[in-house]
Amino acid sequence: MNRTELADFLRRGRARLDPTDVGLTPGIRRRTPGLRREEMASLAGMSVDYYTRLEQSRGPRPSRQMLTALARALRLTDDERDHLFHLAGEEPPRREATSAHVRPGLLLVLDRLHDTPAQVMTDCGEVLAQNAMAKALSGDASARPPHERNLIRRFFLDPAARALFPPEDGPEHARAQVANLRAVTAARPDDPEPAALVAELRADSEEFAHLWEEHEVAVRRSATKRFRHPVVGLLELDCEVLLHPDHHQLLVIHTARPGTESYERLQLLRVVGLQDMSPQGAVG
Repeated sequence: MNRTELADFLRRGRARLDPTDVGLTPGIRRRTPGLRREEMASLAGMSVDYYTRLEQSRGPRPSRQMLTALARALRLTDDERDHLFHLAGEEPPRREATSAHVRPGLLLVLDRLHDTPAQVMTDCGEVLAQNAMAKALSGDASARPPHERNLIRRFFLDPAARALFPPEDGPEHARAQVANLRAVTAARPDDPEPAALVAELRADSEEFAHLWEEHEVAVRRSATKRFRHPVVGLLELDCEVLLHPDHHQLLVIHTARPGTESYERLQLLRVVGLQDMSPQGAVG
């Protein structure tokens, strides 16, 4: 059980709730945003003293029933609820080992996706395999040194990686990367890989360190992203993320909606291939 992280998560969750969000009247003007501790304790069906001790990092380990009540009271999403359980040491059984081996069947899928960018990566951001279209969009990850094949590391530490995205989209991408990595780290507390990546980025990136303290949690799933390609221009692509549970690997596929300008540009990218790929970024 990580008492310090659990306390921080509870405090931040309580602070972001408005009384009207949980059916309470705002009442008199409040000194600080969010619910009061006694209101949260009441919503969760526990004593104020018990809840206060949890927020002060000195409470006992909550039972699964208590954690469920807290998740309900805090109006947590499914990802945030899972994160709460992980922090309390109640994560469900999961396979912890990661593997750089990509199953042959998955590689075959990459080869068949000849008209859209697709790649296999670990949940910590390590690129394991790309099809030709993914290389055309963001560059060949296998041509980089091993330490530079992690998309999260490159996004925060290499300006060239961020150049692939419009500047105004950068903050949203940053928050999504950090929120996903926090979920991965909590789900695999005994795996040194995500913990080491977090420690490195907290030390080397002020932006990452600031976002890490926000304690946002969200597992990477579907999204719409914009990419700036040096040859074909701006592409707006739908991103689908499929998880392979046995190896903590993700199949990331980017598609363009038929009939759109991005669709035509993606077809052009297929012809352009790897020509003139500077600057090179990272698809994440």
